[in-house]
Amino acid sequence: MNIHEMAKQMKLLKKWNYEWKPLYRGYTDKVLYINVGSNDVKEKIVPPQVKEKFIGGKGYGLRLLWDATTPTTRWNDPENEIIISSGPVGGITQYSGTGKSLIVSLSPQTDSVMDSNVGGFFGPFLKFSGYDALELQGKADKDVIIYIDGINHTVEIYEDPGFSKDSHLLGEELTEVFAEEEKDYKNIGIVSTGAAADHSLIGMINFTFYDPKRKKVRLKQAGRGGLGTVMRDKKIKAIVARVDGVKGNLNNVANLEAITERGRSYQAEIRELDDHQCQMRKKGTANIVNVMNDYDLLPTHNFKFGSSADGKKIHSDLLRDKYFTLGIPDGCWIGCAMSCSKGVDDFVLKTGPYKGTKVIVDGPEYETAAGCGSNLGVFDYDGIIEANFYCDTYGICTITWGTCMAFVMECYENGILNKERTGGLDLSFGQFENMMEVMHQLARGEGFGLVVGQGVRKMKEKFIKEYGADPAFLQDIGMENKGLEYSQYVSKESLAQQGGYAMTNKGPQHDEAWLIFMDMVNNQLPSFEDKAEALHYFPMFRTWFGLNGFCKLPWNDVVPKGNAQLPEPHKIPGHVDNYVAVHNGVTGNNIDKHGLILQSERVYNFQRIFNIRRGYGLRKHDAQPYRACGPVTKEEYLSREERYDKQLKEQVGVDPTTMSLEEKMATLRKYREGRYEQLLDAVYKRRGWNNNGVPTIEHLQKIGMDLPELIEVIKPLQ
Repeated sequence: MNIHEMAKQMKLLKKWNYEWKPLYRGYTDKVLYINVGSNDVKEKIVPPQVKEKFIGGKGYGLRLLWDATTPTTRWNDPENEIIISSGPVGGITQYSGTGKSLIVSLSPQTDSVMDSNVGGFFGPFLKFSGYDALELQGKADKDVIIYIDGINHTVEIYEDPGFSKDSHLLGEELTEVFAEEEKDYKNIGIVSTGAAADHSLIGMINFTFYDPKRKKVRLKQAGRGGLGTVMRDKKIKAIVARVDGVKGNLNNVANLEAITERGRSYQAEIRELDDHQCQMRKKGTANIVNVMNDYDLLPTHNFKFGSSADGKKIHSDLLRDKYFTLGIPDGCWIGCAMSCSKGVDDFVLKTGPYKGTKVIVDGPEYETAAGCGSNLGVFDYDGIIEANFYCDTYGICTITWGTCMAFVMECYENGILNKERTGGLDLSFGQFENMMEVMHQLARGEGFGLVVGQGVRKMKEKFIKEYGADPAFLQDIGMENKGLEYSQYVSKESLAQQGGYAMTNKGPQHDEAWLIFMDMVNNQLPSFEDKAEALHYFPMFRTWFGLNGFCKLPWNDVVPKGNAQLPEPHKIPGHVDNYVAVHNGVTGNNIDKHGLILQSERVYNFQRIFNIRRGYGLRKHDAQPYRACGPVTKEEYLSREERYDKQLKEQVGVDPTTMSLEEKMATLRKYREGRYEQLLDAVYKRRGWNNNGVPTIEHLQKIGMDLPELIEVIKPLQ
C-alpha cells in the first residue's frame, strides 16, 4: 500500500473548527488543549497575569503543567501533559535564531519537571495557526495523528493507519500526505519520535524542517529527559501543523523597523567574522571538538579523561572538508544567518534495518561527536554519523545515549558486566559495531538494549542489586544528576561548571550555564562570590531564550568587533542589547537588560518550587557524582598526576611526595568536595535561596513571584 492509499485509510476520530485571529505583538493569547484519551479539543485564554509573569515558551509550559498535575502525578499518568510553546519572538524572520520551541513535561528519567528546546518549523507554525501553546493530555487507545490546519482553521485527530515508526520516514510520509503539492512541503511542520521511544525511558522528540535547496525533510531534536517516551506512552504518533506560507510580518510586531535593523547588523557580523571565529556556517557546533580536546575538556572513556591522542581523528576540519555539504543555507528556521544545522548528504548506512540506504544525517553537532565518539572511544566520524542517524530516527537523545553507553563500557571493563550479562556482546571502549547492535536492540524492544534504555540511574540500581556491584563506585562513575545524564564536557577543573551542571533545575545540561572557559581557562571567576554571580546571571540569561523563542547560539558563537574592550565582555553586551531591542520591538514592552533577567528569575524560581512540590529541588538533589569533580580511579589520577600533585601542594597545603597514591586521592577528594559545598552556599545566597536551596519568601516578594500557591509549598521549608 503506497502513502496515498494509506492516507485514505486514516480514520477521523474528531474534527474541531476554531476561529482564527492574527497575532498581535507576538501573541495570540490562546492555548490549544487536546486530550487524546477523550478526543476533547478546546481553546483556553491566557490570563494577563500568566502572560506578564511567564512570558511564553518554557514559562507557559511550566504554568500549564503545574495547573494540570498534582504532586503525586507520575510521568505515565494520563494527567501528565506535553506542552509545546515558542514564545513571543518565535517565528519572526528578521533576526537570526528565532525558530526555537520549548517542550515541557514530567520526565520518565527524573520524575520531575523537564524542559527541552528544539528548532524546526512546528513551533512557529503553531503560532501562525492561532495558538501560543499546545497542551496535550490523556492517553489514546491506539496510535493517533493530530493535524492542526492553520489554513482552514480546523483541528483533526486521526487513527494511525500504519505509517512508518521511524522519524526520517514518517516525516517524509506525513509531509507528502498533508501538503497539497510539493511546493507546499515548506509549509508543513511535524512532531514525531521513533521506535526506541516505545521501549525506553530516554526517548526524544523530533521536529521537522523542510530544506528547499536539498528538497528534503530534515529533523531537529528535543532530546533531554525522555519526552519522546511520554509522547509514545500517550500513543501520539505525530502532530502536524500546516500554514499558508511564511512571509512578511505574521507576528504583527510593534516595531518592525527596529527589529530589521538589528537583524541586518547581526547578519553583517556573521558574514564578516564567522570564518575567522567559529566557522559555524562550515562546521556547525562541532567546530569545538578539537578545541575541547586541546584544553582537556573532551569527554573520553566515560569522562575519565579530557583528551586523547586520537582526538585528531575527529578534528572538526574533517567535517568541513569531507562530510558536510557546504554553500547551502543550513538554517532550521527561516532567516537565520548562522546556518549551523549542517548536514551529511548521501551517507550510506552500514548497520541496522536501513543498511545500504543513502540518507541525509543532520549533524553531528558537538554533543553527538563527543558523546557518541570520544566518550565511547570511537574516534571515527563514519561511526559517529551512523550513530547520529539512528539515534535521530529511532527517537534517542544522542547526549543521553553517549553517556549511558560510556557508563556501560566502563562497567564492562571493570568486570561488572560480561558477555553473559550483555547477551554475548563485548562492550569495552571502542566497540562501535556492538554499541550499534545495542541501539538496534532497543529499537526492536529486546536484549541488552532494554537495559541501556533505562538510563544510568536505573542501570546503577540494577547492577548493584543483581550483579553485586559496589554502590560507591557506581555512584562515582555514573554521570547523572537528578536522573539526567551529563552533557559532554569534562568539568573536573572548573568548579563553576560543576555548579552549572549539578545545580540545574532539570539536571546536567549545558544550556543553563557553560562557564568552563571563564572559570578554568581565563580565570575570570577566582572567588566563590564571582562564581556565584556567574551562576546567577548566566542561568537566568539563558532561561530567557527559552521564554521568548530564541536560539542561544547567535548570542556568543560570533563575537562583535570591539567586544573585548567593553565592560563585562563575557556577556557579549552588544548582543544582549540586540535581544532587548528585538523583544521590545516585537511585544511593545519597554524592558532593559535588567528586566530581561527579572523575567527569567520569576520562571526559574517557579521551576525550582515546582520541583520542591514534587519532592525534589533541595540541596541534596544538587549533589554531583565525584567524577564530575575529580579523579575516581588510580589510572585517572595518574593521567594528570603532575597537575593534581601541584594542586595538593599549592591549594590544599600538603606535601604529596610523602603520601601514597591512595592518600593523595583521598585528600584531593575531601578538598574538592568541600569546595563544592562552599559553592552551593554562595550560589544559594546569591539566588535568594536558603541554605537548603529553597527560595525565600522575601526573595519571591522582591521579584514579584509571591504567588499563594508557591508560598504554600515553601513556607514549611523556610
